[in-house]
Amino acid sequence: MRAIRTLLIANRGEIALRIIRSARVLGLRTVAVYSDADSTAAHVTAADEAVPIGPAEPAKSYLNAAAIIASAQDSGADAIHPGYGFLSERPDFAYAVQQADLVFVGPPPEVMSTLGDKIAARGIAARAGVPIVPGSHVADLQSARQFGANAGYPILVKAAAGGGGRGMRVVGDPAELPEALDAAAREAEAAFGDGRLFIEKYLARPRHVEVQILADNEGRTLALGERDCSIQRRHQKIIEESPAPQLSEELRGRIIEAGVKLAQTAGYRNAGTAEFLVDGDSFYFLEVNARLQVEHPITEIRFGRDLVIDQLLIAMGERLTEPLSPRGAALECRINAEDPLHDFRPAIGTVLRLTLPAGPGVRVDTNLLPGTEISPYYDSLVAKVITYGETREEVRRRMITALGDFALLGVHTTASFLHEVIASDMFARGALSTHFIPEFLAQPRSDKADLELALIAAASAAQKRPGLSTVAGLNDSAGLLQPRHSPWAEIGQFELWRRNSR
Repeated sequence: MRAIRTLLIANRGEIALRIIRSARVLGLRTVAVYSDADSTAAHVTAADEAVPIGPAEPAKSYLNAAAIIASAQDSGADAIHPGYGFLSERPDFAYAVQQADLVFVGPPPEVMSTLGDKIAARGIAARAGVPIVPGSHVADLQSARQFGANAGYPILVKAAAGGGGRGMRVVGDPAELPEALDAAAREAEAAFGDGRLFIEKYLARPRHVEVQILADNEGRTLALGERDCSIQRRHQKIIEESPAPQLSEELRGRIIEAGVKLAQTAGYRNAGTAEFLVDGDSFYFLEVNARLQVEHPITEIRFGRDLVIDQLLIAMGERLTEPLSPRGAALECRINAEDPLHDFRPAIGTVLRLTLPAGPGVRVDTNLLPGTEISPYYDSLVAKVITYGETREEVRRRMITALGDFALLGVHTTASFLHEVIASDMFARGALSTHFIPEFLAQPRSDKADLELALIAAASAAQKRPGLSTVAGLNDSAGLLQPRHSPWAEIGQFELWRRNSR
């Protein structure tokens, strides 16, 4: 291993800013890359140097491995940090970085390749003595029918490569199998270039619990507690917390121990996450994410560490230091540019005005500034609001206040929806499962508060813009009214939120 003096960040958005800030603490020079759509983005101005790498389309910029490696060489970078998403879990990219005599800040490419194949990863879990969900590695129609007959329905068809819910189908009846297998294979091939599938028994209401792993180059492996990531939409996490509530200490200990065994058996290095499904008092291996997770801040807060600095020190050959004892609780809400009232439809536009929460026990990771363009080309995540304190209830109430203080004019976001979730009795009770969101949405809801706020907002905007109609022209973000003329047509969409729980 060698020293890193200049670090290129092969990413964008809030994670690029996050890495730049930690690199500064180590005294490293930083290089940002950017697409045409991101020429004025916050990470571009924050870095010591910024290099254009291509058009807005990810395939021609942030997924263009050759352009990124060339940018690192031209800028004198010693290492590349991939962040999360884009090229972060591409073993061919990690290998190409090493072949270019650069340091890849992440696990070895051969380990990444093995763990990225979910069938191979299940084999590693079995060798480590970690429980796996009953399943079949053969996913042709005949084998699937046989597995379904033996295990009982529903069953789950999954892509062998990739994740994020793509290439996944729940099958409730044998008659659904042919179409489910074909559709999942097509989607997996399109998303990952690999149409292989496998089958698992479908767990009805599991929880999603993961273990943060750090491993140095001497093989020392640490687990920094666990996180509950059960609240998801379209198989993607939107709320995470640590410690995981409603777990016995005995079960918590077994899950954390399983995460360490997995990493050691796989020969893991750097930061990663071992993920599990929890069903009652039992748990099963799900997958390993061979990168930094979006939700890493809640672990940082509880353990008093900077995981990006840990990654960089491991990449430079440093030995891991013993972690502090965890303290308190932490909660993260991912705010996405999406419309939750229309099936979380992606939203685009310009951030006209922005107010971010602050105060004791509040952290916000974001790249947003007034004037930031939310484009259709990239992931919809625009901010992460993190709260922490002594107890889960203190943290929950702090998050309710923080989300109430979040205000964004110009683009729909999920802030108001997250506010409702955190304020709900379901969340307060810790009644968590991967089906939380459908069950929450099935509850009766009142739009009266949103309507009142919309009327006030429309009247206020009209007073500031003479000649515009007031209530008659309302077009609020909840979609309650659909008029022809609106002050919002002039100033963009207005994000509404409730300050009080239902």
